[in-house]
Amino acid sequence: MYKHILVPTDGSALSDKAVEAAIKLAKLAGARLTAFHAVEPYPLQGAYAAEASGVPELQPEVFAERSEEYAKRVLEAVAGAAAAANVQCTTVYATSHSASQAIVDKARAEACDLIVMASHGRRGLEGFLLGSETQKVLTHSTIPVLVYR
Repeated sequence: MYKHILVPTDGSALSDKAVEAAIKLAKLAGARLTAFHAVEPYPLQGAYAAEASGVPELQPEVFAERSEEYAKRVLEAVAGAAAAANVQCTTVYATSHSASQAIVDKARAEACDLIVMASHGRRGLEGFLLGSETQKVLTHSTIPVLVYR
């Protein structure tokens, strides 16, 4: 059975449900969890748009600080839920332009044997053009991925 589960989270309601499922699975399997959050880097196009519109931009330092605070808050919630279920859990976040690649890289680096993540599937043309992070993880992961709907 699984011994080390990576559970990526973005703090959304669907992601929270996937976290709950990952905690239950980890408890049943006697596995440990690594909760992971991918932080997007400062969007340069946002700075250009702010300059063009005359609206003050969010400074890169403030953006990074707020992103880090959010990541910590989301991951603390996972750690708290895991502790309440008596499941060992570590938390980590990383800044990346590609959340899916960050998830795959973190699973490999942590020697995880399962990724449990939410399905944030886009539909229609948007899904075709952009794809979902979950789909990208499924495509690039060499370890099993359990998708929670």
